[in-house]
Amino acid sequence: MQTHIGLERALSFVNCHLGPAGKGLIRAAESEQRRVVTISRQKGSGAHAVAEKLAAYLQARSPKDACPWTVFDRNLVEKMLQEHNLPQRIGQFIAEDRMSEITDTLDELLGLHPPSWTLVRQMTETILHLAEMGNVILVGRGASVVTSKLDYAFHMRVVSALEKRIARVQEMEKLGRKEALAVIRREDRGRERYLRKYFETDPDDPQLYHLMINTDLVSYEEAARIIGEAVMSGIVRPHRTT
Repeated sequence: MQTHIGLERALSFVNCHLGPAGKGLIRAAESEQRRVVTISRQKGSGAHAVAEKLAAYLQARSPKDACPWTVFDRNLVEKMLQEHNLPQRIGQFIAEDRMSEITDTLDELLGLHPPSWTLVRQMTETILHLAEMGNVILVGRGASVVTSKLDYAFHMRVVSALEKRIARVQEMEKLGRKEALAVIRREDRGRERYLRKYFETDPDDPQLYHLMINTDLVSYEEAARIIGEAVMSGIVRPHRTT
């Protein structure tokens, strides 16, 4: 259900920007408020909740005729598959916590899916296309690195202590402590491997981000407010279409 809702929002966002005669693009240009936020996160840190609250915060402070602030997280893969006319089954091979290097290489050799570098390049193109539209919050998949050259992109990382993350994952995914810890370790390792392999980057490098927030110390609502104020303050420059 969550994925379905995310796809509906994504389609609404794209339709707004690509509406009749480029109406959405004109409105965005006129408002001069086209910005991008990227969020890097640890599993179980609450980044998705922060992203959703941030979208609401920014939308409430945007011109009424502006295209909606939209979160691209789980639905980012769906957008990439759609944009590049790829079958749905390919989605499992672009996950940040995907299979081992050996299994992935064997599957490429057997022709079970396109080369991983091709899939990552296509994902990078999709991220840049969304960033060009503006008013997007991009969660994960190296978005902070992909958009690092854009002076209107604001980059942040959401972190939390391991025990707090275990408790959140247990609650959200209805798992025991041992299973929740295994999920966290698998996904965190996968995300680190993804960034190191394809972008030669360490996700824990603080120099990648404008801001880092610990959700053990700051509520999701307060985190959204802090980020939103920083984004709107002029730290990053609004994109102007000419």
